[in-house]
Amino acid sequence: MVKQAEGIPLYMILASWNVNSIGVRLPLVIDWLKESKVDVLCIQETKCVDEKFPKDDFLAIGYQSAYFGQKTYNGVAIVSRSEITAVETNFPGIPNPEQARFVKAEIESVTILNSYIPNGSEPGSDKFEYKMAFLRALSQHLSDRYSKDSRLLLCGDFNIAPLDIDVYDPDKTKGQILVSDEERAALAKLKDWGFVDGFRKHVEEGGHYTWWDYRQMAFRRKMGYRIDHVWLSEGLAPACVGSWIDISPRKKERPSDHTPILVELKV
Repeated sequence: MVKQAEGIPLYMILASWNVNSIGVRLPLVIDWLKESKVDVLCIQETKCVDEKFPKDDFLAIGYQSAYFGQKTYNGVAIVSRSEITAVETNFPGIPNPEQARFVKAEIESVTILNSYIPNGSEPGSDKFEYKMAFLRALSQHLSDRYSKDSRLLLCGDFNIAPLDIDVYDPDKTKGQILVSDEERAALAKLKDWGFVDGFRKHVEEGGHYTWWDYRQMAFRRKMGYRIDHVWLSEGLAPACVGSWIDISPRKKERPSDHTPILVELKV
C-alpha cells in the first residue's frame, strides 16, 4: 500500500490532454507547452510506438518523458519539467494489456496515474463490456496498491461525462455512450475510492467541456462533453488551489478533438 510522507513542499501545474496523435499534433503541443509553461502534461492517444515517441523534441524545450505506446491506436505519455521516476505501465489485472492505456510515474512528491479509459462504442457492445471491465480493474488496483491519504493523482481521458451539467444536452444524449447510467455508476464507484474531482472543486456551473466531435460543427455549436478529468486523492485534494479548461488549442488549425484540462497544486 503506497503511502507518501506528509509535509513535503509542492508546487505544480498539471494538465491532461488527449492529443489524438502526437505525430500530427506535435507542433501544437510544443507551442502550447511553451506558452502555458505547465510543469507536467499527461497525454492520451499518442498513437505511436515507443521508438517513435518524440522525446528529443520535448527534451529540447526542457521536458523529460515517460511513455507507453502502440501503433495507430491508444498510447499514453507523461512529460515533465521535473525528474520522472518509478515509471510503470499497465497494472495487475488490466484487461487487454496489449492496449497502451495506462502509465504511472512519480514526480516531485506526487504519484501520477495517467489513463486512457476505453470509449466503449455503444452500450451493450463487447467494447462497452471492455470499458466496464477496465473500470472495475482500475478500482481494484487502487484498493490493492494505494492509500487515499497519499498524494495521488488520477487523470486522463475517462470517456465519461459524470453529470448532466457536463453535457451540452442531457435530454438529447440520455442513455448514449459517454453518459449512460452504467458508465456513470462505474465512474462514481471509482471516485468513491477516495477522489475529489479537481475541476468541480472550483467550478460548479455547467457549460465547460473538454471534447467536441469533429462532426456537425460541434465545437462552433458548443456541443461538448467534459470527459477528460483530473482527480485528486483525499490526501492531495487540499493542495488543489485552482482548475480550469483551456479551449484555445481547440481553436487552432488541425486541432485535437479534445482540449487540455489543468489543475494548480500548492502546499
